[in-house]
Amino acid sequence: MSVKEIVLNAVSAIFVQFDPDAARELLDPGYIQHNPAIPTGAEAILSFIPVLKANGVTATTHRVIAEGDLVVLHTTFGNAQAFGGEHMVAFDVFRVKNGKVIEHWDNLQPLAQPNPSGRSMVDGATEITDLDKTAENKALVQSFVTDVLHGKAPQNIATYVSSDTYLQHNPQIADGLEGLGAALAMMQEQGLTMRYDATHMVVAEGNFVFTASEGVLGDVPTAFFDLFRVENGKIVEHWDTVSAIPAEMAHDNGKF
Repeated sequence: MSVKEIVLNAVSAIFVQFDPDAARELLDPGYIQHNPAIPTGAEAILSFIPVLKANGVTATTHRVIAEGDLVVLHTTFGNAQAFGGEHMVAFDVFRVKNGKVIEHWDNLQPLAQPNPSGRSMVDGATEITDLDKTAENKALVQSFVTDVLHGKAPQNIATYVSSDTYLQHNPQIADGLEGLGAALAMMQEQGLTMRYDATHMVVAEGNFVFTASEGVLGDVPTAFFDLFRVENGKIVEHWDTVSAIPAEMAHDNGKF
């Protein structure tokens, strides 16, 4: 099986079939967990499956990208009170080794109403294209993250983001560079700081590039998981989940 197939089969066993035996075959016993609320190890996940089934949790995966041993899923969970809300949007990152899922990171946010441009947190393009441009698109997004999100040269934003088409799925921000600028200005007026301090993962496949970063929102340590779609050398679409990083976790592995 490909790494995508391994991960999708594991997710199906846990969240669709609610089958601990099938899941056990796909999870490494030393499974390293980074979700702050769940203990590390495969058995912690397996023991949680009956709770998921009892709650009627549903999982709808919208996008799947993979690079090397890492697989990123963009998913909506329903009946997800166990995760923090009735409907949650998540980016999950899984690492595969020797045919089994061995490590997991995620970032969840309650599903919000459509943004000012009428876009939801999960609609939009899904087709993976331009596989021959994976490295080029990854480099573009990495430079964007460094210059704009990390604040090294924010004035260069138009170098990376299309001025013609920039479709935004963040629930607070409208389409276009104008929408992004208006949202940042409003945050500044409210005295709300958003800062990216470190980017820990970049995963790219064709026209999609995912990043996992940490920083602060207001004065709260925060995880920012972002997905970008690139077309003709420019970022043209963006999805994200934003979640506070708790001070205490159910393990010692950290959020990242």
